[in-house]
Amino acid sequence: MSSLSTVALESNRKFKINFDGGDLSSDAGLLLIREFADHIGFAKILKATFRTHDTAGFRFHTDGDNLLQMICQIICAYFEDRCADELTCDPVMTAVLGKKALASQPTLSRFINRCDEDTLRQFAAISRAMRKIVCSIRKPQLFLLDLDSTLLNTYGHQEGEAFNYHYQAHGYHPLVCYDGMTGDLLKAELRDGTDYSCTGVVKFLQPLLDEFQEDYPDVPLFLRGDSGFATPDLYSQCETNGVSYAIRLKENSVLRHEAADLDCELIGVMRKDAISYAVRYGEFLYQAGSWDHPRRVLCKVEKPSGQMTLMHTFIVTNMDVSPEMGIRFYCKRGTMENFIKESKSGFDFSAVSSQSKVVNANRLQVHALAYNLFNWFRRLALPEKMKNLRVDTIRLKLLKIAARVIHSGRYIYFKLCSSCPYKAEFYETLVNIHGLYPQLE
Repeated sequence: MSSLSTVALESNRKFKINFDGGDLSSDAGLLLIREFADHIGFAKILKATFRTHDTAGFRFHTDGDNLLQMICQIICAYFEDRCADELTCDPVMTAVLGKKALASQPTLSRFINRCDEDTLRQFAAISRAMRKIVCSIRKPQLFLLDLDSTLLNTYGHQEGEAFNYHYQAHGYHPLVCYDGMTGDLLKAELRDGTDYSCTGVVKFLQPLLDEFQEDYPDVPLFLRGDSGFATPDLYSQCETNGVSYAIRLKENSVLRHEAADLDCELIGVMRKDAISYAVRYGEFLYQAGSWDHPRRVLCKVEKPSGQMTLMHTFIVTNMDVSPEMGIRFYCKRGTMENFIKESKSGFDFSAVSSQSKVVNANRLQVHALAYNLFNWFRRLALPEKMKNLRVDTIRLKLLKIAARVIHSGRYIYFKLCSSCPYKAEFYETLVNIHGLYPQLE
């Protein structure tokens, strides 16, 4: 026999199932995120400074609360607004946000649709304020600006979306700038799908350079970019603002002619050993037709193992380093592809489904804030052995922990899973959070 609330399994009649277990949640690790966010002043800044142009006289769910809820959902991999309806009474999520019930999907959708150009400026101000707090905890030795562009796929008639021939797909083509040392997303800007990689890059970069010169005048600045950013305006901007740069040049006949001596050396090597890998480095001054003066170009010519063809790499730079060191410095920008991949797969940067471009731009900033908050949490609070893990792995090990919530007269008890294999890491993370000393205004 089985009652309406209890079901027996046919595979084993001793197994009884019901939904009378109490207030349970699978996201108890979100308590760590909220503790960290409060400790560094993140939640306070959001609620105090973020405002939309809302004509309503009263909102039960304020703009700052809605923004924080969206960030918490994204960090826990609930990417879509409609997930709020499924989580509406989740005991951990509601406790973390200090609500009896979460804002619903229509409330979140109306909130994001109210965002405009002014809220984009607010997102930039919030990022700058939080970057200053994080740097007060651990001052960087340098900032390494890794520039790139990527594709955010679209599947409808969104404003500004277009077919991008490089990616052979429809979407937006945003500019992104990460810190190559930490993985922090310094800035992201949504652009039309047909824009070329370097379109608007000088205007995009200047506010960041002004911020660094004002807030961190003694911290060196470095910049890397692929051949899509090989534009003299960017070189001049870096030289004017004291930025050391390394940017790849597209191969052409003039550059190959300048590297002819290195080709001859490798051809001589190939006569004796045509199988093994061989490489030569060099440098020369080069001035393209659009440049106002010659610049230093580093060259790498290599013969891959088992091949008879030569491969060339040309890097324009203003750094005073050897050709080999300069090219090695540039080639490490490959780690940025991992940052982009994690941003898109782990934080759903491609959530640009609105018809309005400015709304999609604001949604991108929400996901960028969630990415940065988690990246600061990973870098400053997690145990050393977990800092290099991907976000999906950290979610599985530290955030997706089962818990039962019990309310007493004075306290709320979160009874986490007794068999959790990462208890030690959970407590170590808490200790690390409480050991941080940010300079809050």
